[in-house]
Amino acid sequence: MSDDTAFGVYIHWPFCLSKCPYCDFNSHVRRAAIDEPRFVRAFAAEIAATAARAPGRTVSTIFFGGGTPSLMQPATVAAILDSIAQHWTVAADAEITLEANPTSVEAARFRGYRTAGVNRVSLGVQALDDRTLGELGRLHSAREALDAVAVARDNFERYSFDLIYARPGQTPRDWARELTQALAETGEHLSLYQLTIEAETPFAALHATGKLKIPDEDTARSLYDVTQEVCAKHGLPAYEISNHARPGAECRHNLVYWRAREYAGIGPGAHGRLDVDGSRNATATERNPEAWLKRVERDGHGLVVDDTLTREQMADEFLLMGLRLAEGIDPARYAAIAGRPLDAARIADLRQHGLLETTGAGHLRVSLPGFPILDAVVADLAA
Repeated sequence: MSDDTAFGVYIHWPFCLSKCPYCDFNSHVRRAAIDEPRFVRAFAAEIAATAARAPGRTVSTIFFGGGTPSLMQPATVAAILDSIAQHWTVAADAEITLEANPTSVEAARFRGYRTAGVNRVSLGVQALDDRTLGELGRLHSAREALDAVAVARDNFERYSFDLIYARPGQTPRDWARELTQALAETGEHLSLYQLTIEAETPFAALHATGKLKIPDEDTARSLYDVTQEVCAKHGLPAYEISNHARPGAECRHNLVYWRAREYAGIGPGAHGRLDVDGSRNATATERNPEAWLKRVERDGHGLVVDDTLTREQMADEFLLMGLRLAEGIDPARYAAIAGRPLDAARIADLRQHGLLETTGAGHLRVSLPGFPILDAVVADLAA
């Protein structure tokens, strides 16, 4: 399937065993058992309603995110995949990813996901030492995390895991050692995120009172540089600002986002970008799981946002997402979306400052020195 016809489906499972203090995702802790059959029926209804608006698509990627999708029974995953296949064609080589936490990894459950149709898993490891895992609010130990990676390796040809760096007190030497250990465990893909303080999280409150100190700007830059050097040395260069893969092993679903292709967002708080009647629509659903359920059961969908994007908004998104990629963006595609070319003088200025470069394919991309100030480069180009 060519990239320009790529179509992704994102499924949001909103429940977690506990809420991590750094997380601002739409995740919820519930003490009572989750009525999974009821959620399956609601997912099926929202898939049907979305397919009616965007018919005839061939699904190239499906991603179960959250929350903690590995808290779902394999039968729930299978039922959701069946619903997708009932309303759209699913490509024979579709990438079907499920996020998992090491605390909810069991070999039998992973075999069940594989039988259901999942062919790639992404594990939320976050750190490889127990003290840091405790500080991050994680419920697993480093040993459990590595055991979960081994289970993933035994059950799936494709797997990835996440780590967080630029943590309190972390030095470049510490990070290089931990990252090298991680690279010995991964097969083809790692997601490596700098710790950021998100508003209205427990970490934000601690940071505001000085009880949580993260590395200063210079140290954070050193940690970023170490990330690039160590991963490149091990054959997993960055293909996106926070994601590293062996060539050909990139997460195809995330590339749908970053290349500004079309995707459906299904489930509580899911976002989508759908091409409807010649316009691109930004969609979002009700965030609260129980309110989403009631809305879907009443209306057949949980949409609370369904906005037609202007050409300028589409062009800004194309820049913001595409310049995260090492491959950069096609200036001709930008011009087609925006109705005007990028400002040649701004490109020249950014190139002169070593922040922007042109690839052999004629794409514009942010240089390695430019990536740490990506937002500023994008803002300059979009102005």
